[in-house]
Amino acid sequence: MNEIVETFRPDLLAGKRAIVVGATSGIGLEIARGLAAAGADVTGTGSSADKIAALNEEGIGFTQLDVRDRTAVSAFCNAQKQVDILVNAAGVARGGEEWDEDIFLDTIEVNLNAQMRFAFALRDQLAASKGSVVNIASMLSFLADPGVPAYCASKTGILGLTRSCAHAWGRDGIRVNAIAPGYHRTAMTKPIWSRPDGEAAISRRTALGRWGTAQDLVGAVIFLCSPAAVYITGICMEVDGGFATGNPLD
Repeated sequence: MNEIVETFRPDLLAGKRAIVVGATSGIGLEIARGLAAAGADVTGTGSSADKIAALNEEGIGFTQLDVRDRTAVSAFCNAQKQVDILVNAAGVARGGEEWDEDIFLDTIEVNLNAQMRFAFALRDQLAASKGSVVNIASMLSFLADPGVPAYCASKTGILGLTRSCAHAWGRDGIRVNAIAPGYHRTAMTKPIWSRPDGEAAISRRTALGRWGTAQDLVGAVIFLCSPAAVYITGICMEVDGGFATGNPLD
């Protein structure tokens, strides 16, 4: 088990129902595993039937769902009787292709509009449980990357969505926060970390001197969903090992 998760009580989230959108790989899968290990009953969504068929995770049930399909998302959300935690982890980056308008718009649809769609559709359940939403932003919510304009735009938009929902829904007892991952070793970032020069450049700038892993993000999500964060809402927590505060000339 992730040693970060082991620092939390296994019953910390007992009795809680969690939805993790984009939970069949990478960051979303590790978050789903972490929430389950902390005692939550977790349902994860993913677009690939093959990935779902290959997964056998204790405490996690999976549903195939295209986050761009409004009708399917609405039906899925309407079927949920109890939701205490919503984690919006679905995301794509299409390096070098996002200057094409169709690809730009589709990236926005997956990365930003889907987070709005699930949060809006599950608002009543979250209000009933006085629940918590965690959106996945990025260090590129704050920084620029000319290769992925849609990714940057969508992740910046998540900050505004998070703050607006936090203020609109706070009186209902719903807390809405975000985390901003830095450079973590996932399939999405493989084109960078698989190159010796790319791996080294990121490590030099990062205060902790290494790339992150998807597991490094789990503790922050569990904390934000837990009673320990009962008075925290509308924030974006950077989980980047100190990358964003590093010297860009390093």
